[in-house]
Amino acid sequence: MPETTDQGFLVHLTDWNETIAVQLAEQNHIALSPAHWEIIHFIRDYYQQYKHLPNARVFTKAIAKTLGEDKGNSRYLHALFPDGPLKYACKLAGLPKPPTCL
Repeated sequence: MPETTDQGFLVHLTDWNETIAVQLAEQNHIALSPAHWEIIHFIRDYYQQYKHLPNARVFTKAIAKTLGEDKGNSRYLHALFPDGPLKYACKLAGLPKPPTCL
């Protein structure tokens, strides 16, 4: 397992791959489904395109715009990531901790 911060985020973005994502998910008691992967790949693409992480509201709106209203809502995202959709999507995607997350 690559180096992580004290909160479990990868220290080096380049260490990420899908195997690492599965290991991070297991550590956080999340069983990854295709729906999880869709959000993980979405946030990785967003970060690569914009070079920053959105706040939770922008994250939800961007998902709605790209993947549809049925997925771009907090109820759907909280079902996937109950402890915080943006925080855990970023963590499992190997991205930095969002600045708006505690």
